[in-house]
Amino acid sequence: MILVDSSSWINFLRPNGDPVVRSRVEAALTSGEACWCPLVRLELWNGAAGERDRRILRDFEAVLTELPIDDEVWSTAYELVRRARAAGVSVPATDILIAACARRHGAELETADSDFERLAAIR
Repeated sequence: MILVDSSSWINFLRPNGDPVVRSRVEAALTSGEACWCPLVRLELWNGAAGERDRRILRDFEAVLTELPIDDEVWSTAYELVRRARAAGVSVPATDILIAACARRHGAELETADSDFERLAAIR
């Protein structure tokens, strides 16, 4: 599974999005490995600008696997934020939770957000 972060979905959905990111997301979709989590879904709905965006998100809801944010994800997030802060890494809580969700479910994380690169070094 490949948990696609909001930053990559946004690049994929924009006609002028980064072609490299768009290609990675398209490959994840084509292979059937693309998935999302409730927080990514919420972020995308929050940014939906018009009927086109809403139609695409409804289509995604019909086909994408949604990785749950359960108690184990929350526990992973708490531990990840403790380790990140101890290493001097500070990123938004939303990114911590998305990274924890990917880790908990053993999913690769597809992102265009450099905060996740900094989190990847935290074990």
